[in-house]
Amino acid sequence: MSTDVKDPNTNNMTFVKQKPVSNPVGASVVSGTYYQAKPVTVREMIIRRINKTLCVCLLITILITFISYYIAMNFEAKLNSLDREIVRINTENLDLQADLDKYKSFNNVDSKIGEFKLLQKADKVLEVTAMNQEEVIPQPKKVNMTSFNWAIGY
Repeated sequence: MSTDVKDPNTNNMTFVKQKPVSNPVGASVVSGTYYQAKPVTVREMIIRRINKTLCVCLLITILITFISYYIAMNFEAKLNSLDREIVRINTENLDLQADLDKYKSFNNVDSKIGEFKLLQKADKVLEVTAMNQEEVIPQPKKVNMTSFNWAIGY
């Protein structure tokens, strides 16, 4: 080791060679146990490779799980909307079925009346034009009260 020393009398710099200075404390400044790189064995390399492969497989499996969950939720939402639509259509169908039953009952009554000939249907329908005159008030006909009709029960 060398240092430059200034001579106070001559104002010149002189080169002085000195001995190396030993550690004044006597021990190393940093002490403790530290990780020392030891050579990697074949077994450790195989274990690392297997761990990396398993991590990649796990990440792929998690990704596939998220995607399938998303698809399942979409299908469930579609099924719920279809279920609501089916319930609405069934309710509407019940109303229409009630109307159909009502009309069928009218048709059944009409056909039964036709079978027993309780009422006679018109064979021919006549169309009459409306009169554009002032209101015509029909005059009641005078009924002769010569005969008295008895009505029993009605």
